[in-house]
Amino acid sequence: MTAAVAVLSAPSAASAYNGRPKLVVVIVIDQFRGDYLERYRDQFGDAGFRFLLDHGAYFPNCNYNYANTRTAPGHSTLFTGAYSNGHGIAANEWWDQKKKRMVTSVEDDSTKLVGVAGDKAGASPHNLLADTLGDELKLATQGKARVFGVSLKDRAAILPAGFAGDAAYWIEPKSGAWVTSTYYRNELPRWVQDFNESRPAKYWDRDWKGAQGAVLRSTAHRKGKDGSEAGFYEVVGPTAFGNEYEFEFAKELVVYENVGRGPATDLLSISLSPNDILGHQVGPDSPEMQQMALDLDRQLADFINFLGHQIGLADVWIALSADHGVSSLPDDVKKLRIPAANLDATKLEAQINSAITAKFSPGHPATYVKLDYPLAWLDQDPFAAAHVREHDAEGAVGEAMKQAGLREYYTKSQLASGEVPNTALGRKYLNSYSPEGSWFVMGLPDIYTVGPGKGTDHTSPYAYDTHVPLAFYGLAFQPGTYRTSVEPVDLAATLASLLGINAPTHSVGRVLTEALAPPHHPTNPGANPAGSQP
Repeated sequence: MTAAVAVLSAPSAASAYNGRPKLVVVIVIDQFRGDYLERYRDQFGDAGFRFLLDHGAYFPNCNYNYANTRTAPGHSTLFTGAYSNGHGIAANEWWDQKKKRMVTSVEDDSTKLVGVAGDKAGASPHNLLADTLGDELKLATQGKARVFGVSLKDRAAILPAGFAGDAAYWIEPKSGAWVTSTYYRNELPRWVQDFNESRPAKYWDRDWKGAQGAVLRSTAHRKGKDGSEAGFYEVVGPTAFGNEYEFEFAKELVVYENVGRGPATDLLSISLSPNDILGHQVGPDSPEMQQMALDLDRQLADFINFLGHQIGLADVWIALSADHGVSSLPDDVKKLRIPAANLDATKLEAQINSAITAKFSPGHPATYVKLDYPLAWLDQDPFAAAHVREHDAEGAVGEAMKQAGLREYYTKSQLASGEVPNTALGRKYLNSYSPEGSWFVMGLPDIYTVGPGKGTDHTSPYAYDTHVPLAFYGLAFQPGTYRTSVEPVDLAATLASLLGINAPTHSVGRVLTEALAPPHHPTNPGANPAGSQP
């Protein structure tokens, strides 16, 4: 079935209860800025990104309304329709006061990894404080709908799949093998085992080339930064082969799990990680990032074509977005006389800890703070030893952060009580609050100022980090470009409404009614003739 036929040929009535559409696919491109679709639009083919832009509802002015623009919060926001003050995921990792170490947003000691040797702790969505679009789909259909999440990263597979997901799959970084957790199942399905035995090997020892044939990157075996053999994630991850690998796995999942062939609507989340892995290294304006976008355009076209043949595009809805943007390389920004800087976050952490030591325990150095720039996590124990309470501890750390070069700060206790300026910026930080984790202070960085000593990063309230694409394809949507201001929280609210199910528990998004197709009114032979009274 061709795309053109699909656009015109199917009935528009939709309800998850009767399996219409058969499948909703949400594609999240990690670190894909909103301006990329316009920047490369005239270089894209007709069947990838432009298929969504030309035949779908496209919102070029979509921005996150919070400051903690990281992967875990972004994916949680897209699928819960809430910000961190609703879903609880404020960062990729945070300080765990009981364990006395940083923990990830999804690690779960009550589970084990499935698909790797050894007895390694697994992962789950247990830190979410809200449910997801997939959870509501499951509830509405008494479990008949099936929900899957796929990504190279655990958090980007798990958080979209929600609590009730049938499975989330991500890769073991060294081997590239797909794994899951006992939260979902105790062993890998046979098809995943077969995939792991044959597919990762073919992505090694290849040259990733640009349009003119120049080699951009090689996936030849090499040593990593620590001197050991570099793994799949590190070598294949920052190339276009990483996206190809994810789509190949997603196709197998659709086929072997019979996705889109059940009595209710199924949901598949695919989070494409390579854009982010590469982007941190080379920035958004590099030839490699351009080629990544062009290659992804062709890979997306191939996947859409696969969905057309496997299920039929008349029975599929596709949504496209991203979890965050990214800053340009500070060195490139400075060439244009715009203020920018690469900071050394390790040195900043030492500077902040030194300042706090001087204030609370002179002559007795302690590690009061773990810095995940521009967010500082506080270890409560050394503050307790110095008889310092949360409010004062966070305030002192905030002032030390300002001395170290941050523009402003917001403390956890401030945010918990809503003590922020009633401004657009203040609301972004209020939306970034979470009760989870230890005491913390969120710093406001200067523009184009990032934590790493080289490369670039994201996690600011500025447009280059908050601006992401948003597009929908499907018979429920009126094709067009809609330049209203929208937010990623609107994705879950819109899809839930169209599917006839409840929005996720903490959803604050709105239904994007301006982009919905006009209702279909079938002719009723028994209707009263014009002018007659009912």
